[in-house]
Amino acid sequence: MSINTDNLDSNRIPRHVAIIMDGNGRWAKEHGRERGFGHENGVTTVRRITEVASQLGVQYLTLYTFSTENWNRPQAEVDMLMHLVVTAIEQQTPDLIANNVRLTTIGDLARMPQFARERLERCMADTSHCTGLVLCLALSYSARWEIVEACRNIARQAQDGSIAPGDIDEQLFSRHLATADMPDPDLLIRTGGDLRISNYLLWQIAYSELYFTAKYWPDFSEQDFVDAIVDFQARERRYGKTSEQIKNENTTA
Repeated sequence: MSINTDNLDSNRIPRHVAIIMDGNGRWAKEHGRERGFGHENGVTTVRRITEVASQLGVQYLTLYTFSTENWNRPQAEVDMLMHLVVTAIEQQTPDLIANNVRLTTIGDLARMPQFARERLERCMADTSHCTGLVLCLALSYSARWEIVEACRNIARQAQDGSIAPGDIDEQLFSRHLATADMPDPDLLIRTGGDLRISNYLLWQIAYSELYFTAKYWPDFSEQDFVDAIVDFQARERRYGKTSEQIKNENTTA
């Protein structure tokens, strides 16, 4: 598919894009098929968006793949998703390597079936030498789980004397999150039409730009991704400052 990048500023590509990939099941229903058909087509979209993100120079792409709440879905669908995720990643690993994409994950992987966890770990090891785009899959993930885990780790360190309560600040807290080795997302995209965050990267998106589209994830194209970045580039990111302050900083930079 050819994409139009005429309105894209290649010098202001977001470093980190996070996506809530929503609408697979509803897309399948509209096509008269079972939910699994939507998830399968959603995998194809993951491949396409990963490729275009890498081409554009995005450094980190984090995809909400399976939430902790998803464990409450019918067991048959959960089992299908586990097999689909690991099989798709295994099949795409050669392409990831060819495109210099490194795979990583965040989430409570201990809850995942052993076969899925072990196969994912092999894929991550196979791409560990890649130095381009980092593709991060949020698996068995929720932001509240992540924040509670960070609090527990900090409390343990305070209890054993490794840190003092006065040492705890935003930077220290961020270092205890699953995303400690990544910058916060510049842009969060949600497909599927819902206007909520759904327990995703709540700490990290404090100053992220939010982009919502009614398109279901299987229909989300490379051009849609480019258009989301163009929309992002048209916004002024003030971080609590005034427009005049931002302009003066840009002028003197």
